[in-house]
Amino acid sequence: MFTGIIEELGKVRSVEERGDNARIVIEAHTVVEGTNQGDSIAVNGVCLTALDLHPDSFAADVSKETLSRSTLGSLKPGVAVNLERSVTPATRLGGHIVQGHVDARGELLSVEDHGESWTVRFRFPREVARYLVFKGSVAVEGISLTIAELADDYFEVAIIPKTWEVTNLSRLQVGDPVNLEVDVIGKYVERLLAFRTLD
Repeated sequence: MFTGIIEELGKVRSVEERGDNARIVIEAHTVVEGTNQGDSIAVNGVCLTALDLHPDSFAADVSKETLSRSTLGSLKPGVAVNLERSVTPATRLGGHIVQGHVDARGELLSVEDHGESWTVRFRFPREVARYLVFKGSVAVEGISLTIAELADDYFEVAIIPKTWEVTNLSRLQVGDPVNLEVDVIGKYVERLLAFRTLD
């Protein structure tokens, strides 16, 4: 489990195809501190298992399912990625509960620069629309964000300078795909209500 508060902006060192799967190596310093072989690290919001740990990098194997569902399949060497270690019982929950399980791919539609803040608009697919609410939480590229404006097929978020600086949002281009994870609480409520109506 994660909080959506990005700890470090890493960089893809290499991507190796392994059949239908892939192994990625990511340059990082902060997230490898105190991390053991097999621990979880979120990469652009995708929960991966850290392998081959070094003081300046780690590797992760990415399955066919993850490559097809998320944006990890399009990673190339040199690309910046958002990194976060999994929470511990002592971690402050500064964002919201993020599982690292991508629900869908969205698309960056626009970025409006206000000087010391940015309004960023993302398109989302219909299958996640019912889980998005005005002023609710959503994870974009693993970043915990609050929906400031919501339409039928897009939402907007307000980005402060710190988030712009320490995440890959400032490096994205209009039209780029992004990983979306909706708030898990909504999915659980929907599931519980579905069974309640069957009784």
